[in-house]
Amino acid sequence: MLVEVNYWAVVVATLSTMLVGSVWYTPKVFGNYWMRVAKVDDSGDRGAVGPILTTLIVSFISAWVLAIAAQIAWTALGGSYLGITMMTGLMLWAGFTAARFITHDAFEGRPPGLTILNIAHELVTVVVMALIIGVWPPAGTV
Repeated sequence: MLVEVNYWAVVVATLSTMLVGSVWYTPKVFGNYWMRVAKVDDSGDRGAVGPILTTLIVSFISAWVLAIAAQIAWTALGGSYLGITMMTGLMLWAGFTAARFITHDAFEGRPPGLTILNIAHELVTVVVMALIIGVWPPAGTV
């Protein structure tokens, strides 16, 4: 089975994660709360290049996997490509991202508010990625 992927959609979905994160964790939105509860100290000189590159690489992998999973689901089930992509993204988020965050945070004793903040951020990120991939299917697919 050949799985078609629109890599332009994957790249745009990857970049969208940077936009979502930049807005979500800005001090005027949830940034101050996140830094306080997660005990993040931004007074140091730790630099942002490493975390940004890591985020881009991991986001590309996430968008690519979402695009592949959505294509497989659409091939198997048919219907609306956007609808299938959204459902696939939500299922992957619930079954892997949210479930793993909750498990790790429970064992690490993190505050529930921090867990909710982070999994909500991931939900918004996945929804935006799914929208991009869902409205921009591979050529010849839909």
